[in-house]
Amino acid sequence: MNSSSKQQPEPMLFGNIAPWNESDLTAPPPFTVRNLFRTIGPGAILLAGSIGGGEWIVGPTIAVKYGMDILWIATVAIALQLLFNLEGIRYTLYTGEPILVGIMRLKPGSGFWAGGYVFATIAQLGAPALAAGCASVLFASFAGHMAGEGDTAILQYLTYFVIAITVCILLSGKTIERMLEYFSWIMITFIFSFLIIVNILFVPFDHWIKTLTGFFQFGSIPADMDLFLLAAFAATAGSGGVGNLVITNWYRDKGFGMGAKVGSITSAFSQSEMQLSPVGTVFPINEENLRNWNSWWKYVSVDQIWLWGVGCLVGMFLNVNLATSVIPEGTNMDHMAAGAFQARYMADQLWSGFWWLALLNGFWVLMSTHLSNTDVLIRTVTDIVWVASPRLRERRRMNISRLYYAFLAIVTAWGLFAVNWGNAINLFKILGAVAGPVLAIAAIQILRVNTKLLPKELRPVIWRRCGLVLCAICYGCLSGALLWELLSSN
Repeated sequence: MNSSSKQQPEPMLFGNIAPWNESDLTAPPPFTVRNLFRTIGPGAILLAGSIGGGEWIVGPTIAVKYGMDILWIATVAIALQLLFNLEGIRYTLYTGEPILVGIMRLKPGSGFWAGGYVFATIAQLGAPALAAGCASVLFASFAGHMAGEGDTAILQYLTYFVIAITVCILLSGKTIERMLEYFSWIMITFIFSFLIIVNILFVPFDHWIKTLTGFFQFGSIPADMDLFLLAAFAATAGSGGVGNLVITNWYRDKGFGMGAKVGSITSAFSQSEMQLSPVGTVFPINEENLRNWNSWWKYVSVDQIWLWGVGCLVGMFLNVNLATSVIPEGTNMDHMAAGAFQARYMADQLWSGFWWLALLNGFWVLMSTHLSNTDVLIRTVTDIVWVASPRLRERRRMNISRLYYAFLAIVTAWGLFAVNWGNAINLFKILGAVAGPVLAIAAIQILRVNTKLLPKELRPVIWRRCGLVLCAICYGCLSGALLWELLSSN
């Protein structure tokens, strides 16, 4: 060990996870614009998964139904989730472990938290209704009209096609994270380019100001507010609970910080021989390692603050701005109405081709979220089971990639059966109901992990700790209100 290093904290509070290994922290590439775009990327995956939920579905639905004054909730939600993400990433930069592994080190042990988070992940993301949404949009964009009762068979085949494309994407590339990142950049480039153009063409400037003002008029909540829709909005304005936790898995696989020392989940056709370690590696505290830590943190800040955080706000603004300018206030929309309404309006007012372009944009929006949610579901379960089960890791020829694709096969088979259960807006209501408790509980767990397991030089400052407590209070109170409404209605 380096003579200038300081003694590390005890690497395990409770549970049966082994202590960390130790190695020096590798320096990131020099902080230049070129290296910036080569290095960042997990924020793009998270943004692609976010924009189909809160930004395209729930945001326009709630703004049209209740007005612009409700948009301040998105501002608060994204700010709280941004801090939540950064503090989870803090642990991963130091250990190479996803934050869920850090949580599994807490009392009462890895088995308890493994079961709890596997259950929460399946409850939140187990119904793949977005694949059916993709099929509906794809059908309408080429048929020229929304699907009717006689189109059920075609919609079913299109849904299977969407699921098959998702599987193909997750099978390809060197690592799953890298392929997800590649497709996410393509999707968000198309989506944001289209939204910017149509907002400039169709939305008056005074409406832009009205929409923007709504994001900063704090405190107003309608008396007749649907609490489940509010919970979905507060969750999906960002990434919605489990997605906020899985961002750290992508940072590990990307090789940020000590993630480069532990391996990654490779794709089915990768030739990589590096096995993913179930236990992280930490670095001794010395001047060189702290200097490298600060350099890594610059890349993390750009990826999360400017790419993900600002991207979520801009995406929400553009979608809501367009929807509220063309859809009458108070309209009650289902999961397809906003996109179809906007597409028809633009086609009638300017050019018939906008019907196809608007719905194609809707397809990419929903597809990006479906792809991200599929990986989040499988990745979370895979990583948790891999760490929590030494017997599984000891099996001959078993590695985490095989485990990932075994779960992918199970989820795909389930999706083919359950894909038409409910529409997207109901799916996101379920997501919001589950995401609230996840964010509330995990915020306190992250605070405990970062103040107990990290060396004092890397622990969050007081305002960041207060922010995690505030996140827990806000989402905890919202979850309590939902529970009260459920109990009182029965």
